[in-house]
Amino acid sequence: MPNRHDWSRLEYQARTQLQRLSLDEKLCLLDGDTPFWGGLADIALHDASHRRPWPAGVLRRLGIAGLHFVDGPRGVVLEGGATTFPAPIGRGASWDVDLEERIGDAMGKEARSFGANLFGGICVNLLRHPGWGRAQETYGEDPVHVGAMGAASSRGVQRHAIACVKHFALNSIDSARFRVDVDASERALQELYLPQFRDCIEAGALAVMSAYNSVNGAWCGQHPHLLQEILKQRWGFRGFVLSDFIFGIRDGEAAMAAGQDLEMPFRMIFQATLPAAVAAGRVPMARIDDAVLRLLLAQATVPAGTYPESLRGCRGHRALAREAATKSIVLLRNEGNLLPLSGIGSLAVIGPLADTANLGDRGSSDTRPAPGSVVTPLAGLQDAAPDLQLFPCDGNDLAKASDLAARSDAALVVVGLDWRHEGEHIHPGDLAPILGQAPPPDGLVRLVGRRRLLPLWSHLAGAVAQVTRLGSARAGGAFASGDRTRLQLPADQEALILAVAAANPRTVVVLMGGGAILCEAWRQRVPGLLLLWYPGQRGGEALADVLLGRVSPSGRMPYAVPTDASHLPPFDPRARRITYDLWHGYRRLGRHRHPAAFPFGFGLSYSSFSHSDPEAQQLPGALELTVTVANTGTMDAAEVVQIYAEPPGQAVERPRRSLVGFRRLSLQPGQSERVAIEIPLRRLAWFDASRDAFLLEGGPHRLIVARHAEDRGIGVDLTLEAGVVGH
Repeated sequence: MPNRHDWSRLEYQARTQLQRLSLDEKLCLLDGDTPFWGGLADIALHDASHRRPWPAGVLRRLGIAGLHFVDGPRGVVLEGGATTFPAPIGRGASWDVDLEERIGDAMGKEARSFGANLFGGICVNLLRHPGWGRAQETYGEDPVHVGAMGAASSRGVQRHAIACVKHFALNSIDSARFRVDVDASERALQELYLPQFRDCIEAGALAVMSAYNSVNGAWCGQHPHLLQEILKQRWGFRGFVLSDFIFGIRDGEAAMAAGQDLEMPFRMIFQATLPAAVAAGRVPMARIDDAVLRLLLAQATVPAGTYPESLRGCRGHRALAREAATKSIVLLRNEGNLLPLSGIGSLAVIGPLADTANLGDRGSSDTRPAPGSVVTPLAGLQDAAPDLQLFPCDGNDLAKASDLAARSDAALVVVGLDWRHEGEHIHPGDLAPILGQAPPPDGLVRLVGRRRLLPLWSHLAGAVAQVTRLGSARAGGAFASGDRTRLQLPADQEALILAVAAANPRTVVVLMGGGAILCEAWRQRVPGLLLLWYPGQRGGEALADVLLGRVSPSGRMPYAVPTDASHLPPFDPRARRITYDLWHGYRRLGRHRHPAAFPFGFGLSYSSFSHSDPEAQQLPGALELTVTVANTGTMDAAEVVQIYAEPPGQAVERPRRSLVGFRRLSLQPGQSERVAIEIPLRRLAWFDASRDAFLLEGGPHRLIVARHAEDRGIGVDLTLEAGVVGH
């Protein structure tokens, strides 16, 4: 983020450019540069989103280079060998803010190497329900944790490109995202669903993508309370808002009035409505100038120069991907200290994902790593342990899998989810009403005549939506899976686990995927259980490092996994209306006294740690908690210190515990460190909508230093005075 002096200079530069623009040029800056119908065909038939950045606002007369958007939650999505990192949900499991900032820096550099300067890879929507198809694209279920990770990524990206944070807001049902209306109180918005966006804005992100869904009856792309009153006025956001792609705006005039600045990626609703609206005075020029100024100012912050193609998948970025994959692995069970594997001469490596490149969804976040660069679990073990006899098997034949397991010293079963089970989803019936607002193709107008065509156009748009979806699926297999309503593994995978475990008591299960997997049918039958997520292109090497004891597992759960799906909030993938309240994840489990199978923040280590001597002091607007952390084991390892608040809860009902801070640190055996964690008072407060403010309850507050949300931990008691601590 530029300092005050640099910002003033950049603003002067942007205002000078603004004064030189004609009205037509200003309007042309407010949408993507690609014609609608040609661009839509290019996506459907040629997989255009993975071939080049999407341009907007290129104006050669004044030398305005414009914006060039590329997506990439797990890496730049364009063909050309960009690094594929673990999916964000796996990186969230690392709880490593420094690592995430370095990954953001790498992604920003690689985006620039493709000619992009606007990077849309920072998703901070909360994982309200682990069946969300795009669970893999966010960092977890808690706003403090997600906000810290998203802010870190924003800082890293923003050094090289404009960091775009998405999807604003309450976007966490994929199969109904074009039609669902989310009902949420102002308190739920301010305490849970918006703070992580604010963290990213305060970290310097200069672009926010509005969501497809509606909130409290208004579409997010044209929501004055979200875009104008909260984002731009309350938070002082100086960047710009862009629509989610193609279907993010329903009413051009309403969107512009609400604070939408840029329609992406095509000339579509804005082009069809704004010229007449401005001419008639329905959209004031001041709003047009504000939007254009925001776009020009953000572009002015992008560092000059070119970035070489050699940055893509370079040695340093590949090493970073391996580090991220290693730190993301969560050890969930280790009965009898089965892991790390030692003293074995043979290992059965079984399962449909053991030798499969499983990187995640094949929708807009799909990456295209260089051929041969993805290391599978089997390949990682083969390279790391050439003297270990490996018996690979895909598990399709249970008898063969059982026989291999019985003849081996230990068995590894690699199962889980892939793009066929969870991911981005488009329901074609939801697109027709939006496409119906787009201008018909000029050729069709000339052929049929505008007067005859327009009454029929909304019906024809439905057919176009169906063709577009099928074309997209043919091009890349995208948008086929969506949300999950069944959270267990497929039945054949559960049967495989049980068969192998019965044949060999030294069985380790490795789970891949993004959303939660319920394990109650089999988890007590296996002594070893690891969560690998979608681990990126170096995941197989990372898994081998952990299995063989070269590195201690250090991942911690970014969401809670319940014992029963009935413990989760209501979830309907085709809902038209749904309520988001204060109760999901570990907060909901705690409220209803349901112990989790694997709590939020949980993860085992090959070492052991102690926490001692916690102390807290009050600072201006914050608390500082200090605690001594010691590695009491025999191996280098990392600990994640988590701080939870237990409030008085007398004024209103509040969660029994809420995460308010955390810190990851690595320690050698016998080493100890005094750790200080600053906690803004706003995190201890509740939002009173009647006063439009965060209120700190007076009385006794307790801070708990814990290993996870259900850990008893050690506490510090404080008495705090009541008062307003933020807005």
